[in-house]
Amino acid sequence: MRTNNGVYPRMALPGRTLPATAGWLALIAIGPFLSSSAGAAEATTSETSTPAASEPVDLRLPDYYGRERSLAEFADRKLVVLVFLGTDCPLVKLYVPRLIALAAEFEAQGVAFVGINANRQDALTKIAQIARQQQIAFPILKDRDQALADRLGATRTPEVFVLDAERRVRYQGRIDDQYSVGMARREARTHELADAIKALLAGDAVGVPRTEAPGCLIGRAPRATPHGDVTFSNQIVRIFNSRCVSCHRPGEVGPFALTSYEEAAGWAEMIREVVDQGRMPPWFADPAHGHFQNDPRLTGDELTALRTWVSNGAPQGNPSDLPTPPQFAQGWQIPEPDVVFYMRGEPFVVRAEGTEDYQTFEIDPGFTEDKWVRAAEARPGNRAVVHHHVAYYVEPGGNAQISQVKNQIAGYAPGTPPFLFAPGMALRIPAGAKIRFQMHYTPVGTEQADRSSLGLVFADPKTVRHEVRNEIVGNIGLRIPPGEADYRLAAKKRFRQDTLLLNLAPHMHVRGKAFRFELERADGTREILLDVPRYDFNWQLRYDLVEPRMIPAGSRLYCYAQWDNSADNPANPDPTKLVTFGEQTWEEMMFGVYQTIVPHEPGT
Repeated sequence: MRTNNGVYPRMALPGRTLPATAGWLALIAIGPFLSSSAGAAEATTSETSTPAASEPVDLRLPDYYGRERSLAEFADRKLVVLVFLGTDCPLVKLYVPRLIALAAEFEAQGVAFVGINANRQDALTKIAQIARQQQIAFPILKDRDQALADRLGATRTPEVFVLDAERRVRYQGRIDDQYSVGMARREARTHELADAIKALLAGDAVGVPRTEAPGCLIGRAPRATPHGDVTFSNQIVRIFNSRCVSCHRPGEVGPFALTSYEEAAGWAEMIREVVDQGRMPPWFADPAHGHFQNDPRLTGDELTALRTWVSNGAPQGNPSDLPTPPQFAQGWQIPEPDVVFYMRGEPFVVRAEGTEDYQTFEIDPGFTEDKWVRAAEARPGNRAVVHHHVAYYVEPGGNAQISQVKNQIAGYAPGTPPFLFAPGMALRIPAGAKIRFQMHYTPVGTEQADRSSLGLVFADPKTVRHEVRNEIVGNIGLRIPPGEADYRLAAKKRFRQDTLLLNLAPHMHVRGKAFRFELERADGTREILLDVPRYDFNWQLRYDLVEPRMIPAGSRLYCYAQWDNSADNPANPDPTKLVTFGEQTWEEMMFGVYQTIVPHEPGT
């Protein structure tokens, strides 16, 4: 076995396994991949802008049964609401229940809702399947060549257009402000679509006739013949296989698959957008400081190839050039567990829309002696709604909030592998401890049920020579004033003995905006170990060092955090509130989390 300084064996480091704390997750707050598939960060409004189409709108499009439909069917309706939808867009899934409710509310007042699917990648059969699953009663028509989308200036899903009695567009934009990129409010503060309908029914002008709709770019057909040497089959699929398909594949949390040309080509413009904006792949460390083995960023050559492919119309290339698809583990990714614990006896029911409070379930594993864990896996029961799932132990009389971070056993988030330690290493669970499951669920538009679990593989205490420990540097004394845009706080910790550092991870909640780890040696010299200048609550990553780092005794680890409690922070639940420490997302935390290994006398 490889050793470091002849003392610590090299650890078989897991990937992005997450320390357990409220909001400790790898993906976005309102759906497993909203951050990767949503557009503008916060929809904006303008009282002076006007909708794109001033001439009367007409259409003749097939529905998902292939039957041609037209606006003439709705001649007796005072208003028609056209809603651009997509089968895989997370924002669409969240807003479908709202659209169904609005359609029912205004039907008796002479308002018709009509869905429009303009995505090249969405087949009629899939549209029909989604309509049945989500019980969408209003018709959904297929805009195959995006002619209607082009005519109206539609760019994203969901985007709505309210047509008056003369079928002129009187409102264009978002439905309301509850959901946006990486953000979900408990309830909407503005209701642009409903307000526009009410105003027009009353014979009034629409107060805000146009807003920007966040969401997924419509998958348009290429405007020119696809061309060039950079093709899906010979280059792009290899990039997707190495960077994306661990989540973007059937059965996983990515809202769409990148395993086939047809699907990938339809999402090409969206892919380029999220890559250019730095939202995908998710990584927030300043490259000037530190080297991390789980850095997923695209290389310069990969970025160039991807942009060229999209600009050239996303050519397919020769299918014979396709590589063998990557293989992924099925079932448990650790050896067969010695024991499996479920969060509770019956499933938890997740609501269809809105936000779900963090759910905590406690079990008694019945450990009458210390247990040494060499492998642990937090396994979601329903990947569609499990945003993150962490299991931690609480000792009798222990502090539950600190235990969430310090006593993690295992954690799940999309793309996160389990803990699997090298021989001779293990994590200790003390006798008498209870195990808590903290679950963060994200509604997906339909009611869902989940019963997640934890699998453990034990080590023989006589073989454990190194203990894995979760450590924290934190400050629970935060008091963020209302409206404060740049609240700062620091914390520090002294290393009393030589310590081998494995990884670093910042943790704050939705108001967090930056976090930095600095090391000060005993001689006073300082070094930035990790700088996260653009912290994102929805993608709280752990940063695994390429090589474990020996921290000399006498060194100090400093953590510096910044928060934005102003109205300019779109994720801020309430900028008028004084914010203090707490585990819910509308409260705040400040923890610098890191993992170490220390020598252990076997059998003790």
